[in-house]
Amino acid sequence: MRTHWTRRTFIKSGILLSAAALLLDALWIEKFFIETNRYTLKSNTGSPLGLKFVQISDLHLKSVNSQLRRLAKKINAQNPDLIFLTGDAIESDQQQPVLDELLGLLNHNIRKVAILGNWEYWGGVDLLRLKAVYQKHNCDLLINQAVRYQFKGASVSITGIDDFVGGKASFSDAIQDFQTSDCHIILNHCPQYAETIANEITADMVPSAILSGHTHGGQVNLFGYIPFLPKGSGKYIKGWYKVGNHDLYVSKGLGTSMLPIRFGSRAEIAVFDV
Repeated sequence: MRTHWTRRTFIKSGILLSAAALLLDALWIEKFFIETNRYTLKSNTGSPLGLKFVQISDLHLKSVNSQLRRLAKKINAQNPDLIFLTGDAIESDQQQPVLDELLGLLNHNIRKVAILGNWEYWGGVDLLRLKAVYQKHNCDLLINQAVRYQFKGASVSITGIDDFVGGKASFSDAIQDFQTSDCHIILNHCPQYAETIANEITADMVPSAILSGHTHGGQVNLFGYIPFLPKGSGKYIKGWYKVGNHDLYVSKGLGTSMLPIRFGSRAEIAVFDV
């Protein structure tokens, strides 16, 4: 039987195929593939320190699927000196065992640092229990705190800010115990608060970078049009920005919230060489 293709039928078929392709991309492809984006940061010494950091953001964990298992193996193979978890790891207290399972897949000997996002607050997560889960896996949960580590003869200061939307972000509180070092990284979930940080940074605590998440890169980016950005995003969507004289990196993160789709904003981890 021969099919007669009219111009109208051809156009309608093309539209349907395009819509199906976009739907497949949004519901499966962009969530299934995770980009690895790599960058070089400057140290305070002006010389390379030979260190490697990995940023994981916005997991919004529901389960530990095969994709996340592969990701854990990939991160372990990178053998970073530090892993940063920059908020919204889980959305409810019931998901703490899932986070425990995922962290258990990462090499225990790799030092990890976590901060909170808005969803840990909105979901009523027990923060003492969460801190214990993180500690179990060699991870410090920082809530307006600063810590200092030593790796390969180099000192690294990490300042972790509480969430700007759900918590009580305070850079001034966080730096009470700050110690100068060869490299300073600020972890700050909501990128809008980076503007406050930039105004309060003094010359002795200039960061190599401020690392944020929260936006999911827009999560749905329709060829430059982003229907929704969460409160606390400000004008920041994804990638690198200058905030004052300081470098801000906004991760697109790994998970999704509200709707289980991504379009034009593929999930990522970021690797930083210092």
